[in-house]
Amino acid sequence: MSSAPEGKRLEEELSYPILIAERIRLAVDETDSFKPECSDVWKQVERLLQMLRTVVRFAATTPLYERPVRRVTAETAKNLERALTLVRKCKRRSILHRVVTIVSAADFRKVLSYLDASVGDMKWLLSMIDGESGSGINLALPPIASNDPILSWVWSFIGSIQMGQLNDKIEGTNELASLAQDNDRNKKIIVEEGGVSPLLKLLKEATSPTAQIASATCLCYLANDLDRVRVIVNEVGVPAVVQVLADSPIRVQTLAANLVARMARHDPVAQEDFARENAIRPLVTLLSFDTFMDEQLGNGQLSNGRQSIHSIFQINKELGKKSTDRSSTGGSSRQFANSYSNSYYYTEGSSRGGNYRKERENEDPAVKLQLKVSCAEALWMLAAGSVSNSRKITETKGMLCLAKIIEKEQGELQQNCLMTIMEITAAAELNADLRRAAFKTNSPPAKAVVEQLLRIIKEVDSPSMQIPAIKSIGSLARTFPARETRVIEPLVAQLSNKNTNVADEAAVALTKFASPDNFLYVEHSKKIIELDAVPAVMKLLRSNEVNQMHHALTLLCYLALHAGSSESLEQARVLLALEGADRTTLPQHIRDLVSKAIVHLNLYHAGRNSQPLSYIP
Repeated sequence: MSSAPEGKRLEEELSYPILIAERIRLAVDETDSFKPECSDVWKQVERLLQMLRTVVRFAATTPLYERPVRRVTAETAKNLERALTLVRKCKRRSILHRVVTIVSAADFRKVLSYLDASVGDMKWLLSMIDGESGSGINLALPPIASNDPILSWVWSFIGSIQMGQLNDKIEGTNELASLAQDNDRNKKIIVEEGGVSPLLKLLKEATSPTAQIASATCLCYLANDLDRVRVIVNEVGVPAVVQVLADSPIRVQTLAANLVARMARHDPVAQEDFARENAIRPLVTLLSFDTFMDEQLGNGQLSNGRQSIHSIFQINKELGKKSTDRSSTGGSSRQFANSYSNSYYYTEGSSRGGNYRKERENEDPAVKLQLKVSCAEALWMLAAGSVSNSRKITETKGMLCLAKIIEKEQGELQQNCLMTIMEITAAAELNADLRRAAFKTNSPPAKAVVEQLLRIIKEVDSPSMQIPAIKSIGSLARTFPARETRVIEPLVAQLSNKNTNVADEAAVALTKFASPDNFLYVEHSKKIIELDAVPAVMKLLRSNEVNQMHHALTLLCYLALHAGSSESLEQARVLLALEGADRTTLPQHIRDLVSKAIVHLNLYHAGRNSQPLSYIP
């Protein structure tokens, strides 16, 4: 007979091996042979029966960690079934049955070994359950886990988290995190054995930041795989994380932001659930903390005289006259800046940042910096590939904060904010509504973002910074009017960058300006040629990297099609280069583009008899 299915209540499952043990008692009383051996069997069964009833009493009064209880109970029931089968064979029966059914002493030794193992398992189980009384974590190895010690350790640690005192919960969580840090197999065992639910419960333990930190750390280690993240989501983990993110000590918030970033990176369902639970607003709130306080706001100017990214008058205009009237009733510009920051970024009340604001103000700058780094990464992961999440970030005025940080900060914080902007602009490229709403020509946040992107492209000699900035400008190509030529000039300059990846990205971005998808493609194409981009593009055609060659060739074709009469094209012998390219292996869509460009250029540069030049070195 098989043990009860896991879907049954724990009390029902525990009753099954007790029933089998009682049947063994009756069978032993009816035996006619091997009586001493059957008596030994009953002694072990009786011990198991007592321990099973002890577990039943615990289950009736205390919520137990059921995973090991069910596993041990099922294995015990299986061994009791073996004992019952053997004992029943010792009952007097017909001569024929005794001839066919032969029982040996070896059979009893085997069954007794099984029962001994079950006794060991039950002892370990009771010691783990009794850990609630303060005896600590049980690291003994039960026979059921002899082939996989990690399993028993995971059971012990999860059991202490679920049933132990607070100190035991913290210790168990730290031990679990240590196991999870080692390898993915350990992570899989922790999740399969039901570790996520008690960890999430501990994460909400607002009275103990230490417990929250331990839990968030362990969950971060687990959340590096789609399946495991999905388990956290299914255990209603997203609302728990957002709650902790909104109102907790700064170190807990940092780990909560890390957890948001990890989960959003690996699971699109988690990414959307976090947005649905309004995780973006507290992330922007925390990222913006102290960001605007160091600014000299008189007349909307920075201390060096340049116009402030976070100009008070621009913000007033954007937020509407009502906000302006409310704020103009008194106080200096500094007081208004503080009022704006408090009223806008803390409108959710004390549960959205007020409770621990004083702590954040007095915290070590390195700790505050790490919080911002984590929040910026979380926003990056939430925005990645998501139009709706990118829109939510722009609706919280997050772009002003991102632009300010890109301007003032360095290192990982600046990089994460730049990557967030790159994802938002990529979403805007795909969605016209977002593009029109967030990147209007006269929008202060859009102006601030573009200003910083151009500064990064021109002034920062770092491919890891320049490439996302160039991609962002390329994504916004359709938002710039014809007069906005200043965004094209730095892209053209980067075509000659010694880093081929930067040069290639500049070619891709310029292609978006010159593409027919752009309403102003003719004007932009002429400006690109006017800025002497053609020689640099011709040089890129000689790249050994196929994709880079194709990108440069596509840009050159658009320039030829939209400004074919330019003398720069003739001087650079673009027609000859295209004719040479047409004789090579190209993707069909590029081959079609090259053919059209050749036909178009022949209208202006026909009659040449020179040999075509190959763009391949």
